[in-house]
Amino acid sequence: MNALLDGGLERWLGPADGDAPDWWVARRRRALVSLEGRPLPHAKDEAWRYTSLKTLLEQGFAAVPTPADLPEAAIDACLIPGLDSHRLILVDGCLNPALSSPTPLPAGIQIYSLRGWLAKDPDALRAWPRAVGDGDEAFFTLLNEAALTDGLAIRLGPGIVLDQPIEIIHISSGDPELRVVQPRILVHLEAGAQAALIERYIGLGDGPSCTNAVIEVSLARDALLRHERIQTEAPAAFHLSGLYLVQAEVSRYQGINIGLGGRWARTELNARLQGRGAECLLWGLYLAGTGQLLDYHLDIAHQAPACRSLEHFKGILDGQGRAVFDGRVLVARAAQQSDAAMTNRNLMLSEQAEVDAKPQLEINADDVQCSHGTTVGQIEPELLFYLRARGIEAQLARRMLCLGFAGEIIDQFADESLRGSLTAAIDRRLG
Repeated sequence: MNALLDGGLERWLGPADGDAPDWWVARRRRALVSLEGRPLPHAKDEAWRYTSLKTLLEQGFAAVPTPADLPEAAIDACLIPGLDSHRLILVDGCLNPALSSPTPLPAGIQIYSLRGWLAKDPDALRAWPRAVGDGDEAFFTLLNEAALTDGLAIRLGPGIVLDQPIEIIHISSGDPELRVVQPRILVHLEAGAQAALIERYIGLGDGPSCTNAVIEVSLARDALLRHERIQTEAPAAFHLSGLYLVQAEVSRYQGINIGLGGRWARTELNARLQGRGAECLLWGLYLAGTGQLLDYHLDIAHQAPACRSLEHFKGILDGQGRAVFDGRVLVARAAQQSDAAMTNRNLMLSEQAEVDAKPQLEINADDVQCSHGTTVGQIEPELLFYLRARGIEAQLARRMLCLGFAGEIIDQFADESLRGSLTAAIDRRLG
């Protein structure tokens, strides 16, 4: 059985781009052929054990050739006052230059839409460093590639240090067409380059929408990327995103992931530490209430000596909310002197909430420092009593304790206005 036809996912592919170069069309074709040979992910797949596709497939999402036409006024509500950035806005997966406002960029930085870059220099992206390895692609990553129409390509030359963060705002227009959007973001920092990247996923309207985004990040020797990702889509939204990261010698990646929105959201983070001394630090926070499922999968591979990775994720579950944390650290035989630590802590505010947590270590070297652990608990009665004894109303005391729990992750954000915006959003969610 063809998985695409079986799942109704052939509607996600849309029309082929007739202007694309032959090598690009061939890449899309290879992805399509690979998909046709695979079954749909299902509960017998360990990676999909806790997350069913049934609700997503029932929606009947389809690719729509052109993005919605949003007025500039609709964008204003998506901006964070006080956040200075080189801003790029993608509406329904396509870069909208008129709504974007990139301030002048230093020499040595290239930022284009994929469609624009292919039109300008059709062969330039052919040799672009790939972070998605052949055969490593997950089902929906392949689907993204097979359906690819637009996205962004960002490249910093050797030694370039960017003064302000690049902010990418993904906006789902929420039109009534049950639209699926599938942008691809490519980021490459050459040796010694440094940048900060903020990605925000936002949904307009109350109707269902679907995003299937893939971002590929490659860091050359001694490059540094600080990458902050925030998902606050509408309550009826479906969200899939895959991050693929490859790191060369002594490169550093610092990633922060926040999941607050959507009805059904799955985020896959894949990192390959390929150069000696590479460092990958990941923090995460998710809040799930009634009617929400937030699913995080981490796959961190130490492939060279003296690398360091840290994964520290927290979850707050309320009502009948559900979350999944499935994290794996793989240390190869050659990766001696690895330092890896993975933790997942969950705060349960309701007896009906549910979390499935599965941190894993797979170690094939003998000179390593590795640890992992998970906790699931409730608000400590002693702390609540302490605040109540000082005249603080019960609901406010509960919110204060939850914000304190989340604060360790929120404090990782560099920009004060962004930290304030996130704290306010979490406070509203906690009621």
